[in-house]
Amino acid sequence: MSNPVTFAICGCGARGLEAYAPYQEKHPDEMQVVAGADCRPERLAMLRRRYGVPEERCFASDLELLAQPRLADVMIVATQDRQHVAAALLALDKGYHVLLEKPISPSLEECRALQKKARETNRAVVVCHVLRYTRFYSTLKDLLDRGAVGKVETIDAVEHVAYWHYAHSFVRGNWRRSDETSPMILAKSCHDMDILRWLAGAECQKVQSFGALDCFRPECAPEGAALRCLDGCARKKDCPYDAEKIYITDPRTGIRGKGKVWPCGVVVSEPTEETLMEALRTGPYGRCVFHCDNDVVDHQTVNLEFSGSIHATFTMTAFTQSCHRSIKVTGTGGEVEGDMEEEKLVLRRFGQPERVIDLREENGEFSGHGGGDFGLMRSFCRLIAAGGTEGLTGVDASVESHVMALAAEASRRDGGRTVTLAEF
Repeated sequence: MSNPVTFAICGCGARGLEAYAPYQEKHPDEMQVVAGADCRPERLAMLRRRYGVPEERCFASDLELLAQPRLADVMIVATQDRQHVAAALLALDKGYHVLLEKPISPSLEECRALQKKARETNRAVVVCHVLRYTRFYSTLKDLLDRGAVGKVETIDAVEHVAYWHYAHSFVRGNWRRSDETSPMILAKSCHDMDILRWLAGAECQKVQSFGALDCFRPECAPEGAALRCLDGCARKKDCPYDAEKIYITDPRTGIRGKGKVWPCGVVVSEPTEETLMEALRTGPYGRCVFHCDNDVVDHQTVNLEFSGSIHATFTMTAFTQSCHRSIKVTGTGGEVEGDMEEEKLVLRRFGQPERVIDLREENGEFSGHGGGDFGLMRSFCRLIAAGGTEGLTGVDASVESHVMALAAEASRRDGGRTVTLAEF
């Protein structure tokens, strides 16, 4: 690529600054960050330090950035859910292409408005449904498209959120309340709705859903639980949700282990043990998980009917050890199943030997979401450099997954009523 695609970032948090911007560090010939906005001065300082963005191109809000003449080819919109569309619409009017963090919006009206604006401006709007860009799901899609299992009949998918991830993001964290952000099925699982629609290769016609917030409520608190983990909680030793365990000592998630960037970097922008402990004493991430203000479900199932008599089930559950996804597809000629954490697919064609497809050696450059974050950035940079506007996860395709998620939530709230998507 002769000239890198230039980017401005609205929202320099865990996604904008930590997931997408690092693509420049590996591929400076393809991507250059030249401006950014965030309400936290420390995040702008990190933007300047890591990517050399001059101070005069760092802004305290997305509106302040968007009030300037166009500063880059692309605007990454990675703010909170309900802020996405307003910023994206302004960016399109300014002449930016838009890379939009999911979900688009919990409002279907806003989703439609963005669709309309993208068509009017003839600019690229790509939604960060990063799973399509992973080797795992792209290989699975290729197998199905080549008829490896015959005609697809059923798809069964599970999102294993992990107990600690759910506690971090959906009990203590930014996505704990549907009225402030999005319902769980949209905030966390619109990825999965998108993947199901893509793999089925058919329109979703009906959904039915059940789910509840069952565990993380005050009445479920064990006897002796304190309101904050560091306030002398009598159950601290045996509680898996203890904040000190999750953010300090756990080898997977704590600062003494692998968790410095995420999740610890969400609690404190540049975490140390000392700054983390202070944040846990005073901030939202130190609250007892049974005494928060959360309302999103901790488990949910969705039944989906696609055209062509394809049926799918999806389960989201907080109650798992690790954070990963698993799937099984059956067809008239065979079945294929896999686990994203293991990065293996197992194909069983009826009457033939089993075939194991090991993707661990093929993934190459690794990034978050099984390589999907960098896969998205690679695809998007090349799309813009080539003058294209329609990416793999363009706004039209992404709105379909949002309709599925919102219909599922409507069904859940109405006692599992079957919802026809034509209603939306």
